[in-house]
Amino acid sequence: MNHGAAPPPRPSGDTLPIAFVVPLQGPTGIYGPSCLACGQLAVEQLNAADGIAGRAVELVVVDAGRSPEVVAEEVGALVDSGRVEAVAGWHISAVRVAVTRRIGGRVVYAYAAMHEGRDDTPGVFMLGERPVNQLLPAARWMREQLGVGRWAVVGNDYVFPRVTAATARAALQGTPSEIVSETYVPLGTTDFRGVLDALETGGAGGGVGGGVDGVMMLLMGQDAVHFNRQFARRGLGETIHRLSPTVEENTLLGGGAGAHEGLYAAAAYFDRLGTAESTELDRAYHQRFGPWAPALNAVGESCYEAIRFLARMGQVSGRVDLAAAATMSTGHFYDSPRGLMRLDGNLLDQDVYVAAANGLEFEVQEQIARTT
Repeated sequence: MNHGAAPPPRPSGDTLPIAFVVPLQGPTGIYGPSCLACGQLAVEQLNAADGIAGRAVELVVVDAGRSPEVVAEEVGALVDSGRVEAVAGWHISAVRVAVTRRIGGRVVYAYAAMHEGRDDTPGVFMLGERPVNQLLPAARWMREQLGVGRWAVVGNDYVFPRVTAATARAALQGTPSEIVSETYVPLGTTDFRGVLDALETGGAGGGVGGGVDGVMMLLMGQDAVHFNRQFARRGLGETIHRLSPTVEENTLLGGGAGAHEGLYAAAAYFDRLGTAESTELDRAYHQRFGPWAPALNAVGESCYEAIRFLARMGQVSGRVDLAAAATMSTGHFYDSPRGLMRLDGNLLDQDVYVAAANGLEFEVQEQIARTT
């Protein structure tokens, strides 16, 4: 990591340029339109007032749907040249690791996605949900409400699914729940026959682990769409529940109304969440983009959060740089469409909900984690 590197040259003028790193292609490209719309709304709202620390905000879009090394090199070139002064957006953790390795410790980096845990790189803020307030409380809720206790993990093969599963496996030891199998597939997988064969056998009381009644889905974007469709075609939703921290409204649309029996998601934001804070964003978003807007989902809204977090930093310290990052101390509270947000080091505590898929929509069931 470049922690000892010189800060990038600061461009002149009254604009604050931010590298907005969001997926526009590949398995996670399904999230792209929501990310772009939410980012645009955040910028328009800020620029209609005082921008960030008195500077107009400009987003420089970087396609995070490519290989992590390619994305990191583009972001690095933007930082090296002074074309951008901060980084924000939603992308998988493999991209985050590559970007941090390239530019870590030089500019503020507001990472919007759910994540596997702390990254202590100076200037990096991990703004999304994490297992301790997302997947684990949801698994406990499903045990209590639905009797789900024997879990199979099905995830993409990179750092977030593997570390998240390891965290869950350790946390469930000594509880009525357990992880009995783990399967990881490459990003871009479209054929899940082998995975489903094992689940089908295990779910009937034999095979791997002696039977499962729940699947922890750690699949991203279009991979989750393919999995859900094939899962439903086998009728597995009748006997095996699914829980995902990554499935959102675009994934439901992609899967089709019949693919989601027994599917639950845990997130800090859902479309039509119905809280006072979320309703304000919902109204502004649909007024701006109309009835055919991209889904206002947890992924897109997290991009809105990341840009508004940089605005909060500018409000607190009058600038957005590493010196300003140091002023954002543990215990700092602020309000957002997700409700009350509290900094814990470079992590954010936030309210989290579990929701059941009903066709192409989610119905929030219960709040499972609260800001403390």
